[in-house]
Amino acid sequence: MKLVIVGNGMVGQRFLEQLVSRKNGASPEVTVFCDERRAAYDRVQLTSFFSGKSAADLSLVPAGFFDQHGIALRLGDKAVAIDRTRKLVRSARGHELPYDKLVLATGSYPFVPSLPGAEWPDCFVYRAIEDLEAIRTAAGRARVGAVIGGGLLGLEAAKALHDLGLETHVVEFAPRLMAVQLDDSGGRLLRRKIEALGVSVHVSRQTKEIVGAPDAATNCCSPTAPRWKRTSPCSPRVFARAIGSRGQPGSRSASAAASW
Repeated sequence: MKLVIVGNGMVGQRFLEQLVSRKNGASPEVTVFCDERRAAYDRVQLTSFFSGKSAADLSLVPAGFFDQHGIALRLGDKAVAIDRTRKLVRSARGHELPYDKLVLATGSYPFVPSLPGAEWPDCFVYRAIEDLEAIRTAAGRARVGAVIGGGLLGLEAAKALHDLGLETHVVEFAPRLMAVQLDDSGGRLLRRKIEALGVSVHVSRQTKEIVGAPDAATNCCSPTAPRWKRTSPCSPRVFARAIGSRGQPGSRSASAAASW
């Protein structure tokens, strides 16, 4: 049986470990497509990358795992199309691979709001090790950083900017931080804790535009709302507004289709 897995994140790797632990008959021929150039690593601990952990420290893949179990891992080769009639997966590098069973373990993606100026240099998302490497590089030539989004991921990104020595601002549309998880009292307590660390918090503020020039030294972030406007020179800016399921390729998205 030919088994194709799209994605080698935390869920995809866990699926592989469960698969190879089974001893019930012939092992399938397994191929994994991964659009990143690294095999699975711990995204939950991603912020620890700024406190000294390396990419190797964050890896979730035991040494020799893929070779030992005969799994073909295609790093940096994103699956871009699924032909469900012919049962084929097509990759960005032009490979077409037939399958008997297909698992989508594509994980999530960072939502970037449709803001004028979001395409400026030094505007980043906060999802992969490569994103953090770029943020660290940009922080070396900056004084101020801003995070758009005050959820859990946004606060982790704010801590990273603060630890990099930047004056840090968090801009949140909702009236409190972590609005989904906390009530008003919890939100006020969390805000006091965050501000005590030296991070400026701006709630009930909708970011309208990022203005500036391609020169990072002149870029600005302009979160605006009725009766409130602040323009602070800030580079880098990190989008950590929300995370959604990655639905491509294919007609349905899934964290992992484990019932194959």
